[in-house]
Formats: sequence, structure tokens, C-alpha cells
Amino acid sequence: MPRSYDNSSRAEAARETRLRILAAARRLIVSEGYRSFSIAALAEAAGVSPQTVYNAVGGKAEVLKACYNVTLAGDDEPVAMSDRPAFRALALAESAEQWIAAYAAWTRFVHERVGGLVGAVLFPGEALDGGAGGFAATIDRERRIGTTHAMTAYAERFGLPAGYTLDRLIDAVWTLNAPEVYDRLVRRSGWSPEEFERWIAGQLRAALHPAA
Repeated sequence: MPRSYDNSSRAEAARETRLRILAAARRLIVSEGYRSFSIAALAEAAGVSPQTVYNAVGGKAEVLKACYNVTLAGDDEPVAMSDRPAFRALALAESAEQWIAAYAAWTRFVHERVGGLVGAVLFPGEALDGGAGGFAATIDRERRIGTTHAMTAYAERFGLPAGYTLDRLIDAVWTLNAPEVYDRLVRRSGWSPEEFERWIAGQLRAALHPAA
């Protein structure tokens, strides 16, 4: 009988190496900025060779997006953000007011996770080179998709507020939940995350539930 080969230990070692690389990447990008970030510096910080970085993750742009994905999720498990507990709280909301509070908490949760990383790449005045421009466009598109799903679900459950089409509502909330807004208020103006959450809840309440 041929003996089956168990490569689970090798796969786990590769996963741990990849996570170590991404953790080092996040530290370097946040502390030194994306412009000065390099694969050579990352390899040294992670204790691997540059070729290992390329094999495990990819080049500079691929490292940035993978780092963002893991930072946002908190792990590298193949679980969609919409299936994670912080987002699932929206589905459990029994009223428009509860939904608004849950969405404000979700927005804060996302920005607390990735705000430092995104801010180091995009704000203020960072040149969008080395893949940063593509990264900005990608996360903007992903945020638009997520906002569309959330606002469609809201409208189906609680109706559209007076004066809004669904597209206009998506536009408004997509603007409110932009990383530029969080960066201006929290990192650059010194607001606490709690103040940001209360503020965005108020803005959402005015847009989504004006009768309140």
C-alpha cells in the first residue's frame, strides 16, 4: 500500500511565516510610512529572505493589500466580513435606531482596526506610488460594495428616508464612513474613537431616521 503524505505541518509552517511577514509589514508601514517601505527591509524585520516574502505574499503592493485584509479581519481565516460578529449585529437589530447604533459601532470597529495602516499609506500628502494608488482604489471599491449591501438591507427592513433614493443614500453613507473622515477627526483632530462613534451615529440618524 502506498503511504499517504501528510503535508499539514508544512502548510502550518508556511501560514505562520506568512503571518509573521504581514505583522512585520504592518509595523514598518505604520511606523515609517509606505513610501519608504521595501521588501528588503521587510525581509530583515521578519527574519526571512526577500524571496520568501515574494513566495509567501508577493511584491510590495500585494504585501500592502494582504496586510490590510488581515488587519481588518483580525486573522487570516477565510470568513467574509459580512459573516463576522461585529457585522452580524446589524442583522439582529430590531429597530432602525438599533441598526444605526450597530452600524456606527461597526464603522468605528473597522477604522480602529485599519485606520493606522490606511493613514500611513494615504494621508496626508503621501504619494500614491508603489501600488498605493491601486490600493486606494481597491479599498474604496470594496467599501462601496459593503455600503451598498448594508444600505440595501436597511432599506428593505426599515424603508428609505424621505427624499432619498437608494443610490443617494449609499452615496451619503459611503461618504460618512470614508477613512478620510476618520483620519481627519481622530488622528488629525484628536477625537477619541468613542466621540467618533457618537458623531457618526448622529449623522446616520439624521440621514436614515430623521423622525428621531
